[in-house]
Amino acid sequence: MATAQKLPKIINGVNVTDLFTTIDAIKATPAIAKFKFRIHNQWSGASQNRSTVDNFHGAGRELSRAKPFVLEADEPAVLLGKDAAANPVEHLLHALASCLTTSMVYHAAARGIQLEEVESSFEGDLDLRGFLDLDKNVRNGYQGVRVNFKIKADVADEQLQEIVELGTGHSPVFDCLTSGVPVSVKVERI
Repeated sequence: MATAQKLPKIINGVNVTDLFTTIDAIKATPAIAKFKFRIHNQWSGASQNRSTVDNFHGAGRELSRAKPFVLEADEPAVLLGKDAAANPVEHLLHALASCLTTSMVYHAAARGIQLEEVESSFEGDLDLRGFLDLDKNVRNGYQGVRVNFKIKADVADEQLQEIVELGTGHSPVFDCLTSGVPVSVKVERI
């Protein structure tokens, strides 16, 4: 008589069974936790750029996507672009939004917390005087970012903040932005 296979436990669309299998594998072999993500960028003219996302290193080996992703960037017309795509600082807000949300959803799922809906809005303040080198006291990047989450879940009101903190406490992008990360830059001729 055949034995029935155990169905995976799914919470928030996350296969929690596989999540804990992955956690156990990393505990047993910590080296597989190291990942290296890459993009290749090509300038298209004026303020337009195109980045291709494909190969990465993870789980102890080189991996590639079934189909590479292409990310476009441009500037709005008021910043001399053609407004053909989100600009780089908008991409940064998207990276922060998606990473905070994914981190929150995964960690809530691991704790058995069912989320019905998650929405968020992000707003960042930028002063062009830094970018244009008009004022040395004005930074080039965002001076501040405000995040607002709306969550529908069957939990007490005070637990909503705890759910958001699962995102801020575990998001790699949030960590990079709030703690800084070393960036090395080199140049060579084409």
